Amino acid sequence: MFGLVYFGIQRFPKANIDLKTGYLSNVQAAISNPVFKDIDASSKEGVLFFNQQEAYLLEPPELKIIQNDSLAAVATPRVLSTKVLGAIFGQGPQIRKEIIEYEVQPNDTFNSIAQNFDISLDTLLLANDLTKSSKIKTGQKLIILPVSGLVHIVKSGDTLSEIAKTYKANVDDIIEINELSDENDIYIADILVIPNGVMPKKAPSYGEVYLADSYFKFPVQGRITQTLHWYNGVDIGASCGTPVFAAAPGAVLKAKYGWNAGGGNIVTISHGSGVVSYYGHLQSIKVNSGESITVGQLIGWVGGQPGMAGAGISSGCHLHFTVIGAKNPFGKLPFGYQMKFQQ
Repeated sequence: MFGLVYFGIQRFPKANIDLKTGYLSNVQAAISNPVFKDIDASSKEGVLFFNQQEAYLLEPPELKIIQNDSLAAVATPRVLSTKVLGAIFGQGPQIRKEIIEYEVQPNDTFNSIAQNFDISLDTLLLANDLTKSSKIKTGQKLIILPVSGLVHIVKSGDTLSEIAKTYKANVDDIIEINELSDENDIYIADILVIPNGVMPKKAPSYGEVYLADSYFKFPVQGRITQTLHWYNGVDIGASCGTPVFAAAPGAVLKAKYGWNAGGGNIVTISHGSGVVSYYGHLQSIKVNSGESITVGQLIGWVGGQPGMAGAGISSGCHLHFTVIGAKNPFGKLPFGYQMKFQQ
């Protein structure tokens, strides 16, 4: 049960509160408080939180409106929950849109994990390529979808309407939960959550092109911190800011900042014949969509530090490297293997 702790109530008799934004339309009353002394209110219309250097506070307290003329500073205990709380300003429950990674705890079962995250058992098993007879162990990491359904990896020729039809899902639901701009906003190697999707009797096939193990060069200097997982990917641990290079020549399909289904800031590169390399958890990106790429070209820098913008599903600075449409040559490397970029 989450409790609200009131740090104190500040009453603003002359301030008008916009119930949609939570801002004061007149901050004169607010800055009469000593906390805001020496601030020129005339230049801060509509802004409630700023410091004496005229910069916004990075983490202002959350507020609750009391009787339409007062604000109460509120703190919530920092407790991890599998449910998403509604906003303090009276909104209802919000739907989680992110894929998350969960570490199995002692006494966990498939059923208890599915119930805790409010998803179906089949959703949990499908997302992790498991069956009801599979065994789990403490410390094992599982992919948790935001809703009951499944994941589809976009392949060449896919359209959103055909994907929705295949899984008996709704196009608008797919667009909303994946934050797509429209039906055309999908690319090869995109990882899509399909809400309430049902796996057909004949699951979509993903053909693999044969490539020599030497085709992909090491994309970063670091070491393997997680072996094959998360849809044919490996994690390569390296300091944040370490350069990331294209593992093979091709063309940039996507260079996108944001959450991106847990990958954070990502770059995907097409190498032809449906083969795509995926670089996740980047601190920043050097290339643009549509750009031709040579092997060894700088494409970005390692990110992934928890709390960092664009970290996505991450436990520390590393590159998540995935291959779609072919085997990942680094999938057979052992934990701790030291990589050095090959010129």
